[in-house]
Amino acid sequence: NIETRLFASSNVGGSDERNQLALDRMACAGFKVDNPTITTRQYLRFAGTDSQRASDLQNIATGAIAAPKLLLGVRGGYGAVRLLPMVDWSTLGRIMKERGTILAGFSDVTAIQCALLAKGGMSSLAAPMLYSEFGKTKPDQVSCRQFAEALTNPNLAINIPDASLTSPNLPSILTNSEPKTLTSTIWGGNLSVVSALAGSEYVPRIAGGIVFLEDVGEQAYRIERMLYDLYLAGVFKDQQAIVFGALSGSGEDSYDKRYDVATVIRQLHKLTGLPIYSGMRFGHIGQKHSFPLGATCQLSANTVSGYQLVFSDYPTIKSDAIHVEGLWQ
Repeated sequence: NIETRLFASSNVGGSDERNQLALDRMACAGFKVDNPTITTRQYLRFAGTDSQRASDLQNIATGAIAAPKLLLGVRGGYGAVRLLPMVDWSTLGRIMKERGTILAGFSDVTAIQCALLAKGGMSSLAAPMLYSEFGKTKPDQVSCRQFAEALTNPNLAINIPDASLTSPNLPSILTNSEPKTLTSTIWGGNLSVVSALAGSEYVPRIAGGIVFLEDVGEQAYRIERMLYDLYLAGVFKDQQAIVFGALSGSGEDSYDKRYDVATVIRQLHKLTGLPIYSGMRFGHIGQKHSFPLGATCQLSANTVSGYQLVFSDYPTIKSDAIHVEGLWQ
């Protein structure tokens, strides 16, 4: 009976049957969803009007609704950026800290997660969402297990053996010197969303931070343009490292196939001088490893040419409260 509420900040779910299947699985896994009817809302392409979607979070900030243990995103797409001025992030962050609330999602939900960290000082979980994962005909068991692991393990550790999810043409660690163990707050999310926030009050200002970025379906030149948006806005200044997750579905450049993701990452390394860690197992892919954003991350090279991330200082749920098999049955 894990107290759970949904927030639908972006696209409407396209199938009532898929939403219901996801809700049934959440119940089987031990999550008591208090507001299942929001999955049926629709306004244009969105999961409700701006006010309806903002109220999923703002009602917690005002105290109209008690903060749950888990705030789970319904799905991504587009639309979360429209809500940012409509939520009292600082109060929401304070209430979530007091309750130990975990907000979970990724993709377009990155806008919510960045605002929550920037203005509310509160961490969140980069993780699968209701419609996009748990409503599938056959949910990915690895993603489900890793979701439960990140929810319950206060000292989550993730080992990355190589850079292949970012680009097979990169080393796992791109650096000018021997990699050092780094400890700082990790923040970021979907590159398209973070770059759209560049220059706004909703980009976290983390001194000495570790930036995490992932994306899907963007050609190499578009990835580079968004990275330049962040670079020119000063986002990479005073950061310790950049970690890339999956940059999936990037395809070949129609002018010159040698201009690929690896070329883009090497150019970013040259620009910033920061060590770049590639291949983090998260993004628009299967078998992803959920992890906390806005938490403390220790980033270190291991002895087998890869690297490890160890997380601390984030809220968790007791492991015996979750029946993880319910998420895919």
